[in-house]
Amino acid sequence: MDFNDLRNNCAIEQKKGIHFILASIIIWGLIAIIHLTDLPISTKNLYTFISTSLLVPLSYVISRVINVRFSNKENPFNNLGFVLTMNQMLYLLIAMWVYAAAPEKLVMVLAIIFGAHLLPFGWLYKSISYRMAAVIIPIVALIVGLIYEAYILAIIMIFIEVLFSISLALELKGNTATEKEEKAI
Repeated sequence: MDFNDLRNNCAIEQKKGIHFILASIIIWGLIAIIHLTDLPISTKNLYTFISTSLLVPLSYVISRVINVRFSNKENPFNNLGFVLTMNQMLYLLIAMWVYAAAPEKLVMVLAIIFGAHLLPFGWLYKSISYRMAAVIIPIVALIVGLIYEAYILAIIMIFIEVLFSISLALELKGNTATEKEEKAI
């Protein structure tokens, strides 16, 4: 396989990472619930961090349900996707600082980090949905996060993630149709 074939294979077999996006809807739901409670902000933020740790297990379960190959060791682009995800871990150091310095803004910073980390997946999966989400999410998170409570931002993130998932599903449907046409030729 050549470069583009490997990239296309990664996007198709991984279904453009939709299982991770679906898992993030659940996580943003948990974050909304956490921030609707009367718990102290430090406790809410601790539970928020804990809820983000559910991403990989949830996405694995969802991948099984929607029939996505979770990992393909033969395709080097699968490893690139992992590296692009791990890149986000370095940015969590900023979130840890916010946890202490401006705890009421932690959810905003997490949303900005989450959105911004999507940009390279736009290239990897040849996805306009990822590129748009990577720009829209940080801007919306900044505006909403500066004006409203954290739970409002989390609810808006759920809405954005649902729209993002629908957009990815439509892209995947389009890719499947294109793939069938190419095989027919």
